Amino acid sequence: MSNEFDWAEATETQLLSAALGHVETLGWTPRLVAAAARDVGLTPAEADLLLPEGPRDLAALLARRHDAAALAALSDRDPAALKVRDRIRAGVLARVEVAVADAPVTRRWMGFLALPGNAALGLRLLWASADSLWRWAGDTATDENHYTKRLRLAEILLSTLALRLNAGAGAAEAHLDGRIAGVMAFERWKAGIRPGEAAEKVAAALGRLRYGGARA
Repeated sequence: MSNEFDWAEATETQLLSAALGHVETLGWTPRLVAAAARDVGLTPAEADLLLPEGPRDLAALLARRHDAAALAALSDRDPAALKVRDRIRAGVLARVEVAVADAPVTRRWMGFLALPGNAALGLRLLWASADSLWRWAGDTATDENHYTKRLRLAEILLSTLALRLNAGAGAAEAHLDGRIAGVMAFERWKAGIRPGEAAEKVAAALGRLRYGGARA
């Protein structure tokens, strides 16, 4: 079983790496999965076994790769030495810069997740990214604040990433600092933000990406 898992994990990594070279021309589509499978020598049946949801599975793999790279970039920083707001600022910027390093791929990825049928997947992936950053920051909340914090941070991460891609680092950092000052009053979060409100805002942001012309 361990050997099978190791093979699957290693092959998924190879598939994703191969796929990234085709994203700009093929988008996040079944054709992308087929091209990546051919590149690494997999049959269509083997590709279906590893990626039963096709491009949706590739989108999830990319999100996890970027999450891991962001945490690696933060590994030399001691979050305990920072104020909570500074931990979150550092985490968001690290995650955004990892995504921007693959800017053409990330643009297509965001467009894919903005499609109506993929919005729920986009929310789950953004929530997971926010969760990884909160855990790095030392958050130990187990009540409803656990979910509220992550949904709110998912919204901020998405909007900061969109600005970084479209308006540059200065605009993105100014936006992030403004959100931290205005929204990330962390103790007020515990009393004043409903999880549903944050989820609605993330979904709305994904919709704006779609109708703003992002391509799948």
